[in-house]
Amino acid sequence: MEIRILGTGCPKCQKLEEETRQAAAEMGLDCNIEKVTDLKDIMSYGVMMTPALVVDGEVKVAGKVPACEDIKKLLA
Repeated sequence: MEIRILGTGCPKCQKLEEETRQAAAEMGLDCNIEKVTDLKDIMSYGVMMTPALVVDGEVKVAGKVPACEDIKKLLA
């Protein structure tokens, strides 16, 4: 599973990365989590508001930080 956190490094982006890493660890997922900060790369996903969570190339959420339990549902 490929997970990408799209964001420029703001506190919300950092929080999404923390919550996603926690959710993946609690679920015992074998995944690669990558932080994407380049605006050109972020825009290539069609994302206009960060942070965003991308799972296997599909944007699951953008513009907000879901709770850890909600992230688990998105990763399931």
